[in-house]
Amino acid sequence: MAFQPIYDAVGARVWGYEALVRGVSGEGASEVLSKISPEQRYRFDQDCRVKAIELASRLFPAGEDLKLSINFMPNAVYEPAACLRATLHAASRCSFPTSSIMFEFTENEEVTDTVHLTNIITEYRRHGFTTAIDDFGAGHAGLGLLVEFQPDLIKIDMKLVRGIDTSPARRAVVTGIVAIAEELGIAVLAEGVETEAEFLFLKAVGIRLFQGYWLAKPAFEELPQVAPSTVRRMMLSASARSRN
Repeated sequence: MAFQPIYDAVGARVWGYEALVRGVSGEGASEVLSKISPEQRYRFDQDCRVKAIELASRLFPAGEDLKLSINFMPNAVYEPAACLRATLHAASRCSFPTSSIMFEFTENEEVTDTVHLTNIITEYRRHGFTTAIDDFGAGHAGLGLLVEFQPDLIKIDMKLVRGIDTSPARRAVVTGIVAIAEELGIAVLAEGVETEAEFLFLKAVGIRLFQGYWLAKPAFEELPQVAPSTVRRMMLSASARSRN
């Protein structure tokens, strides 16, 4: 696993870390996932969860309120309660609070049974987990998912974020998503932020959680910190905009 920080620009602190699967030789998630057969999905999904919790319990500083974000594959979850047993056991064994775990599912994986997905979200919330939609705006169902159920958080896909400061179309779409999320009581995170200009626009429309190379790249089995120079620029920019 590699970890990438999620930064809270309003609280001026690291909000949490996403656990990203990596191969033993450093292969990226897409390459690893391409080798997983349908028959292996459930076991792979379970092993990734347990590994992420084990590493986070060792790496997360004691006493800090940080979220561990774990990706899961909805189509690999055959029965929500049963599939959580290994997760709950790992959290208990590692003394890692379930309230510190966020499960995110990607919109890029087509979910044909929305009732099943709603049951998954309901069961996860019952155990105190935070729920999120990853890659929002680039997948199969789009806004239709929000009609069926409301997660705690949505992560706006990097394709909408990239160059948003100079794209009227992206600005309009993202501004609309933020307004809908606010109406539904859903938090918004912008992923794939690579420039200060992207960050400034996204923060101006009300987004407070950010993730991307501009803040920090993922690090293998360690917690990368947001560069102090980046934090200073964010704080200075926010201060300047508030004065204006």
